[in-house]
Amino acid sequence: MTRGGRPPRTAELVAFLFDAVRDERLADELTGWLSERPRFRAFVDAHRDKVRKKLRTAPDGEGRRDVRTELLVAWLLLADRRMELAFEPYGSAKGGPDFRVTMRGQAPFNLEVTRLRTAADDERIADQLLTKLRQLPPSVANAVLVAVGLDRAESVNLAAMMRRIRARADAKDEPFFISRGFEGTKDFYQRFLRLGGAFLFSDAAMGVSRAALWTNPSAGIALPERAARVSLELLQG
Repeated sequence: MTRGGRPPRTAELVAFLFDAVRDERLADELTGWLSERPRFRAFVDAHRDKVRKKLRTAPDGEGRRDVRTELLVAWLLLADRRMELAFEPYGSAKGGPDFRVTMRGQAPFNLEVTRLRTAADDERIADQLLTKLRQLPPSVANAVLVAVGLDRAESVNLAAMMRRIRARADAKDEPFFISRGFEGTKDFYQRFLRLGGAFLFSDAAMGVSRAALWTNPSAGIALPERAARVSLELLQG
């Protein structure tokens, strides 16, 4: 609802979000999403100041596409009335996960969304996941979503990728983890236990299959199984 208590008009909301941003393609795309899904429109309106700030402070088209990916994930998840989203539940200044996802009858989990801007190979995807481990809080289930090109979303073996990373830690490959921002393998293990799972997602055109899920058998707090499964189905579109 708007501050006046009435549902927001899509055109008014889009004008507010893009008042200082020239990106007609993204504005047109977002207009379609807002018009098609009232729950998403209500979500964006509730967080309109945050969304406008993200768009304003994005340094270029790549930055705005990062925002687009976050909004696309929200648009897909909110297709199911059992799903509720909290946006930046830890506050934007703390660098925590982007969403808290709650499915009716299930425990909530955090979802951090990131987009690989360069050509996606297994090493870059793995590095992106490792970078995001440092943002995952303890004492709650966490997942990371990495957005990549459509071709990679359907061909990457996430389980094999994570086994290779674990093998490096088991072999005490300290330089590998230190070069990626960890204090060493011990620090990696502590943060790895906070990861309940990872989604690989394509933020390409609508109407295509574009998601895969790996769940971490070593997680201190596992992803809620049903909520994770339904989230995967929604992300597949």
